[in-house]
Amino acid sequence: MVNPVFASSGISVFEIMSRLAAETGAINLGQGFPEGLEPQELIAAATDALHSGSHQYPPMLGLPALRQAVADNARRFFNIEADWETEVLVTSGATEALADSFFALINSGDEVIVLEPAYDSYSPVIRRAGGVVVPVRLSPPHWELPLQALSDAITPRTRLIVVNNPMNPIGKVFTREELSFIAEVAVKHNLTIIADEVYEHLTFDDNKHISLFSLPEIRDRVVRIGSAGKSFSLTGWKVGYITADAQLLKVISRVHQYMTFTTPPALQAAVAVGLNLPDSYFTGLREELAKRRDYLDAGLREAGFSIATAPATYFAIADISTLDKNGDDLAFSQRLTREAGVTPVPVSSFYSERNITSHVRFCFAKKLDTLESAINRLRDWREKQG
Repeated sequence: MVNPVFASSGISVFEIMSRLAAETGAINLGQGFPEGLEPQELIAAATDALHSGSHQYPPMLGLPALRQAVADNARRFFNIEADWETEVLVTSGATEALADSFFALINSGDEVIVLEPAYDSYSPVIRRAGGVVVPVRLSPPHWELPLQALSDAITPRTRLIVVNNPMNPIGKVFTREELSFIAEVAVKHNLTIIADEVYEHLTFDDNKHISLFSLPEIRDRVVRIGSAGKSFSLTGWKVGYITADAQLLKVISRVHQYMTFTTPPALQAAVAVGLNLPDSYFTGLREELAKRRDYLDAGLREAGFSIATAPATYFAIADISTLDKNGDDLAFSQRLTREAGVTPVPVSSFYSERNITSHVRFCFAKKLDTLESAINRLRDWREKQG
């Protein structure tokens, strides 16, 4: 016998599109693999730690230097006060942090509200933990939080709300008013919030990330998740971290203890160096990504796509309504891969039901020459369409 949650899960759309890109020689702008953004200080720090540091199990909660760096970085940038000794946990990636949190906080039959579009890991792990996913959909073109729909989704069995802010795939940065509404709902109904904030440092222009953990009225009911992979463009390192009230973290850390127990110490040491980098690193990262975003946006518009400038994350969201007469973003993504040699992913794949099929996602966290090649291919493809 096998577990039906995973037995019934198909191959993810990211794997499907990446395989198609490889088969056709297309430029893959579907997955969030950043290029040329890795801070060399972190590579050097990891190398030094490998040569001079311990190769044995580090503390289960994480290296003290990294846990303190997580707390210090949150204080410096997001007005968060956290006790690094009792309120910070290091995990093997943000996805493990999510799994630890779901398994620690969900009992069989508990309902979990997930704001969609959503990271594809949420639903299967929630269901495997015994929870029931209750989707609340954000819709184009403005992607506003549907206040009434969120209120209506709450029942006596609701236990958690999952909030991804800034939001993958659409780049939304939640407003203070939207976050305040979520906070009011959580207090009123005694809910815990899983705050997936892995793109916290990747906001552009005048957009500012506000952490739900920084709101004093709900601090004790927020599980805040961060990612070195996103903040330092090192997705393969799989170093994540959780900040939560000591009572919540105590339970979550027990899951971590039995799930992975620890994360490689050399990588932890290097990430601690990264989180303590001067403000200029984080400002420079945002400026560089904004430049790449603007470059890709201009090229996509020239190729006939309708683009709203992304406030955050790695991704440009293109409205394909005028380009796709069939209204099928998955088929369009496959067609674009084969005909233009450029691979996006369909935004409908981030919903539990494929009702919104008018948008695709392109990653702009690429080298400018990669983006230039993609734009040239899309321009040539568009000219052939007439």
